[in-house]
Parts: sequence; structure tokens; C-alpha cells
Amino acid sequence: MIRFTNTLGHNLEQFDTITPGEVKLYTCGPTVWNYPHIGNYRTFLFEDLLKRFLKYRGFKVTHVMNLTDVDDRIIKICNEKGYDLKEFTEKYAKAFFDDLNFLSVDLADEYPRATEYVSKMVEIIQGLLDKGIAYHSDDGSIYYSIAKFSRYGELSGIKRDELKVGARVRVDDYGKDSAEDFALWKSWDEQDGKIFWETSLGKGRPGWHIECSAMSMKLLGEHFDIHTGGVDNIFPHHENEIAQSEGFTGKKFVNYWLHSEHLLINETKMAKRLGNFVTVKDLRDRGIEGKTLRYFLLSGHYRYQLNFAENSLEQAAASVKRINEFVSRLNDSLQSSVDKTRATDSEVILLLEKSREKYVSALENDLDAPTALAAVFDLVTEGNRLLDKGNLGSRSIEALLDFMRKDFDSVFAVLYQTSDESLGVLESTLLAERKAARDSKDWKKSDELRSRLISLGIEVQDTPIGQKWRRMMKSRTPGAGFEPTRP
Repeated sequence: MIRFTNTLGHNLEQFDTITPGEVKLYTCGPTVWNYPHIGNYRTFLFEDLLKRFLKYRGFKVTHVMNLTDVDDRIIKICNEKGYDLKEFTEKYAKAFFDDLNFLSVDLADEYPRATEYVSKMVEIIQGLLDKGIAYHSDDGSIYYSIAKFSRYGELSGIKRDELKVGARVRVDDYGKDSAEDFALWKSWDEQDGKIFWETSLGKGRPGWHIECSAMSMKLLGEHFDIHTGGVDNIFPHHENEIAQSEGFTGKKFVNYWLHSEHLLINETKMAKRLGNFVTVKDLRDRGIEGKTLRYFLLSGHYRYQLNFAENSLEQAAASVKRINEFVSRLNDSLQSSVDKTRATDSEVILLLEKSREKYVSALENDLDAPTALAAVFDLVTEGNRLLDKGNLGSRSIEALLDFMRKDFDSVFAVLYQTSDESLGVLESTLLAERKAARDSKDWKKSDELRSRLISLGIEVQDTPIGQKWRRMMKSRTPGAGFEPTRP
């Protein structure tokens, strides 16, 4: 039985899907106005873990993650600097997809851009006007009347008597102390410059909150299973999404709301406005491996704050190394194994049964990654003990490898690529030549071969257990009709 803590009600609930065997999942993606920091990626990786686990448990997952490519901040920067909206946002969208590739993220089925769904936003806003839930202000903007939605505040815990009925807030992001009627459509003014749409609602642009309602309902339907984000999204963004979506359809919008906690840096919240943030590019430039950063960001429970300190990545690198060395030992032992069966087979079977039960039970219990990882490391310790004694037959080794690849890595994705089956002759030759160059300390030739491999779409990583590779995501401009290529 899978259970998640539903922010709507704050209870640990059994997970039941709307359609048996299928999950429809919407995750709030980045606002492409700057490079996301690793605190943002903690949320994106929690969502990746969630999706991977659901797929591991046999569900067919349809995953949509939006790109917010128009909001107050983007418009302000474009008008101040004279940037073209599409060119400006594409720069950061491309960087985002590069980061996803680096972090071994299982890509979503759809990455809609807000600017591609304005017509759907207009449809929803018009429907809210027709129902008397939305209204025009004096300047032609359209606001949602929170007094007309009796359940407003249930997600974030705002009490009805705290709402400022009739007061309005035009900006996209604000705190609970400004729980007022929010903007669905912002009429054009000079500060918007060239960024506007001519629609039946008038000349203007959408508010931030209506964007996700439009994209999620267009692609997943009016009622779907899971909506996720960071705790910063709970109010006002997700609270407003519920109000406008359910006000429009008269149906329940989402069954389960899951939110990840903040990443701290030296015990302080990481945020761009505080100037204490670190980007994925910063760490890549320092030589940090994607698997290391991925492991660190997944190592804490998603509902608890995680602190990024000076030694955090060192500890994560050591854990990734230990896991991969164990798998490497298993592979080496399998190649040299003479006996198919050994007397220890029953011991291995029992070890795997207990480990798998602890591992799966932990993830079924609100995606408890730390406990799941502890079960894996217990298995690694026992497996190494048996390897040290030379007491494993090929059948036991294959069973252990099967667990590490299919049970563990299909969810956590921190094993290095070790199979050459998907490589072409040229790629295999270049990798072998590069390994020989490094062994002979010919660093210039090694770098030249790395560049050739990258041009072929093969990224090489020099790890503590040797040269590893992975096939890179093909780069395409993530604009209209963007369909990412899976690694």
C-alpha cells in the first residue's frame, strides 16, 4: 500500500488512482528568467524520484511539467534590457534541460510553455466571469473573487476570517498577509511594453496562477491524480490554482498535493533574493559529478529541510562510489565465476527478500528515501562480506545485480553506465583510446578524444572506479512543439 502525505488536509493517505494502473502527474517547472539554483532542483529531483517509483511499482505515468515563460519578473527584465521575450527565455530553458540531462532526470512527457496556452487561459477566465466568480476592475484587469470560493485557504491553512474580501493584489507572488482577490488577466499598461495579447478579454496578459490551471487541465484533464511543487508554491500559487480550476469546472481539481521542503545552505534558506544560492553550473564547473549531486539532493526525506554544507558533496560522492564499487565487484565476480550455484544461495535469497521488503516498504511510506537507502547500504555491506569470502555463485551474483539495477537504480539512478551494448564501433574505439591515453597520462590526447565523443553525443566521466560514459540528451530548442529526446 502506497501512502503519501497530502498537503490538502495534512494527512498520510493511501494512494488510490482515478484510473486503475494509471497516474496523471503535474509538476510545477521553472520560471525561465534565470538559472535555477540547486534548491529548485531538490524539488525537481523529488518529483523525479516520485515518478520513477510509481513506474517501478507498475503504474503508467503521464507527466507534465510546465515552463513559465511570461510573468512579472520576465516582463520587467525584457523591457528594461530591450530583450525579445522568446530569445530571453529560451536561453534559460536550454540551460534547464542541460541540467536535467546532467542529473539523470527521467524526462516528462510534455513541457508546455505558458505562452502557448493563452487561448485556454482566456477560456477559463471567461467561464469564471460568466459564473460571477471573476470580475473586471476599473483598469480593465480581471480578478478572482476569493469570497466566492468557500474552500479558499484549505490548502495553505488560511482561515476565512483572515481573508481580505474585496481587496486586490496585482503582483504574481505575495504572502499570506495579502490573501486578497488575485489577478487572472492583467490589462496592458506601459510597463508591459511589447509583451501583450489581443484577446476577447482585451489587450493584456495572463496572471501567473492561471497559467498552470490552463496547461494542466488541457493536457491531463479537469481532474487528475497528483500535483507537486516546493513548499513556496503552496501559497499563493497552488491555493489559487485550486480556486480558479474548481470554480471553472465545478469538479475536484487534484486528489493529492505533495510539496518538498527547502534546501538550506549553512542552515539558511537558499534563495536568489538572499544571494546565497548555488547553481548546477557552479558545481559542474567545480568538477562535481551529476550522480553525486543527484544522490545528495535525494538523500533527505522530501518533507524535511536538507542542509547543504561544505562536506555534503564529499559524503554524497563517497556513498555513490561505494554503491558503484559494489556493482563493479559483482560484475567482475560474475565474469570469473565458475560455479552457477553455491551453498550461500539460500543466504543471498533471504538477504534479497529482506532488503527488497525494507526498500519497497520505505518508499511506499511517503517516499522515505533515507530509510530506503539505508536498506540498500545494508545489502551492500552483506554483499561485500560474501564477496570477500568468495562464496557467491553466478546465480546469486545475477540476483544481486538484478536488485541493484532494476529495483534500486530504476528509482535512484546513481549507477554509472557500464554496458557497451548500445555503443557503435567508432564510439567504442574512441572510448578505448581515451582510456589508454589516460592510463599513459597523455592528458592532451585524452581531452581531444573527450571532445570527439561529446560531438557524437557521448559524455565521459572520470570516476573513482574508472572511466564511465552516458549518452547525452540531444539538444533542441525547447520552444513551441518541443519534444525532448530521452537519453
